[in-house]
Amino acid sequence: MDMTRLVTQLQVDEGVRLKPYRDSVGKLTIGVGRNLDDVGISLEEATLMLEHDVRRTEVGLDANLPWWREMNDARQNVIMNMGFNLGIRKLLGFTNTLRAMEQGDWEAAATGMLASKWAGQVGERAVRLSKIMRTGRFQ
Repeated sequence: MDMTRLVTQLQVDEGVRLKPYRDSVGKLTIGVGRNLDDVGISLEEATLMLEHDVRRTEVGLDANLPWWREMNDARQNVIMNMGFNLGIRKLLGFTNTLRAMEQGDWEAAATGMLASKWAGQVGERAVRLSKIMRTGRFQ
């Protein structure tokens, strides 16, 4: 079998769709004919997508909040976690909280995190992350 030729052929026949869509029989599909309803994705594929999403979040933080690299590892993980969950654009809406982080006012940053609409949406996640932001230590 000529894998290169087959892949090219399947890309032509199936098309390449980078966002989920319903195929001709109503199955949720993505990529080159991947039937998400019946096949789904493997743990390896989910991990690969996660790693790519984390890298994209990291690039977004570097471009918009370059000071985040000056925080310790625990606090960097918090802002990465928030950026991953919210997306960079929505994270940037946390103006006062981000300012507090940049200034090293960890108490104000943690308080701002908990006072947000986001905290109400994610519950225990916000409580846990705010504790890490406040203390600078993984819990």
